[in-house]
Amino acid sequence: MLDILVRVDGDAEQESLREALKRVAVVLKESEVPFALGGGYAAWARGGPEPEHDVDFVVTAADAERAEQALSGAGLRVEHPPEDWLFKVFDDEAMVDILFRMRGDPVEPALLQRGSELEVLSVQMPVLAATDVVAAKLAAMDEHMCDLGHVLPTVRALREQIDWSALRDQVKGNDFAAAALFLFERLGICAPPGPEA
Repeated sequence: MLDILVRVDGDAEQESLREALKRVAVVLKESEVPFALGGGYAAWARGGPEPEHDVDFVVTAADAERAEQALSGAGLRVEHPPEDWLFKVFDDEAMVDILFRMRGDPVEPALLQRGSELEVLSVQMPVLAATDVVAAKLAAMDEHMCDLGHVLPTVRALREQIDWSALRDQVKGNDFAAAALFLFERLGICAPPGPEA
């Protein structure tokens, strides 16, 4: 009986995240703030597993304030956590992260431009490219957060959409990402780099 109750609660939480995703996307579209769906939901929109915790959108550093004004103006609650690379938006209790820095660098228009328009939950919206989604997941890996159990299903699902050479270049210098790439090669998810790499 407890398992059934947990599943129902999980389904309700997932539905709340989906509704928040749609609402934030529509507000950003209507306000003409350039953005893209990122993180786990970007991977999901491209065929990966659905995430369970929050929704990520990406805006340029230059447009972060304008995005915040549009979202708060639409009645969404905005909070600023101690981290200086995002702000959080709440639609009731569902949390949406708005990222304007990734891997320590300000988000630039080129990142958004590499994405493509997809229909997500019946709303047309820009979605980050698979290569950039996976690069962000791998680049975030360090000695404190190195759980390949969450990354592997996404990489396996998106493997044909990933530019592996560009991915290797984006995560160069991160030993945890290098170890993950080695594992992907051993599992046959991607080919080893050519001799020029």
